[in-house]
Amino acid sequence: MSAEIGSDSVHRVWKLGRDVDTDLLAPGYVMQHGIEVIAAHCLESVRPEFAGSVRAGDVVVAGPGFGIGSSREQAAAALVRLGVAAVIAPSYGGLFFRNAFNVGLMLLTCPQAESLAEAERIRIRLGETPQVLAQDGRVLACEAIPDFLVDMARSGGLLNQLRKRLSRERPASSSHGHRAP
Repeated sequence: MSAEIGSDSVHRVWKLGRDVDTDLLAPGYVMQHGIEVIAAHCLESVRPEFAGSVRAGDVVVAGPGFGIGSSREQAAAALVRLGVAAVIAPSYGGLFFRNAFNVGLMLLTCPQAESLAEAERIRIRLGETPQVLAQDGRVLACEAIPDFLVDMARSGGLLNQLRKRLSRERPASSSHGHRAP
């Protein structure tokens, strides 16, 4: 992740509507390209300025049904590539939810997400009950996120998490004189 969630970082809100599908995040006509090109087209049909203006640490706030549609993991990966620190929405498409954490994108499920405003500055507190701290002093409670998913997002995704785990285990196994083939 580009900006640490849960620190004292302030995040700028990009507000979207409900039912933002994976085709809006990763348009089908650019899927033959790499993630850099796909990310450059992220949300272009609803927010043409998004890919060129979003900054590392910004957050996307949306209505219910964020990430519905196909199973393409590039939809979440495009947001990560652009530096989006988190998405805050009342609900997510099931496949998008898992793909997001797998690629290192933090998702906060927050019933009051739509009360946040475009360009508002917020802080995010993780913990047993994650919270979004609005600039007007409101505290929005979010659903608990299992620790393993928080760790996965903070590690930059499942592959990075596995690489870190393997690198911690290698020194112990190499001390027994075994060599990898």
